[in-house]
Amino acid sequence: MWTYDKKLQYPVKIKNPNPELASLIISQLGGPDGELAASMRYLNQRYSMPWGEVTGLLTDIGTEELAHLEMVAAILYQLTRNISEEKLAGTPFATYFTDHTTGIYPVAASGVPTDMKYIGVKGDVIADLNEDLAAEQKARVTYDNLIRLCDDPDVRDPLRYLREREIVHYQRFGDAIRIAQEHMDSRNFYAYNPSFDKGWTKKN
Repeated sequence: MWTYDKKLQYPVKIKNPNPELASLIISQLGGPDGELAASMRYLNQRYSMPWGEVTGLLTDIGTEELAHLEMVAAILYQLTRNISEEKLAGTPFATYFTDHTTGIYPVAASGVPTDMKYIGVKGDVIADLNEDLAAEQKARVTYDNLIRLCDDPDVRDPLRYLREREIVHYQRFGDAIRIAQEHMDSRNFYAYNPSFDKGWTKKN
């Protein structure tokens, strides 16, 4: 059960609408390395994790990714609010506007709608946690790229915050790998099969 705090995790207060910038930032809503894919990945992976510490970590991070999804949506809304059709015409956002007006819809910057193929759930501890480490780095790179392309301090500020959280999540998934290694009979990072681990038990 979640308790919803009706405020953003980090404030978003954008004064100047910019549909061109919105057409790029939308990738962190519904793109392959975006917040929707991250939250779904972690919140589904947690069920096959055999240790409570790692399950809890996935739940925490997956929940925070939902908060980040809300932040990205707020950025998109503020970048496109009260925009006239004349100002949208000829911008990269015009094709999105044709299909969705200024409603928040999860697509990549390329225009491809979000897809469950972005979400890696293998049911194997090492495979899933390495997937998560890579996902956080790819999201961090995407935020790096967006910050490079953005000159509005009102937008750069929340993007920087979101980028820093990707780094924190990467570190926490590194902790999860270490927790897994401590529980495994074999002390390596590259193979884990619970059917071969005599000491393996599911802990809720």
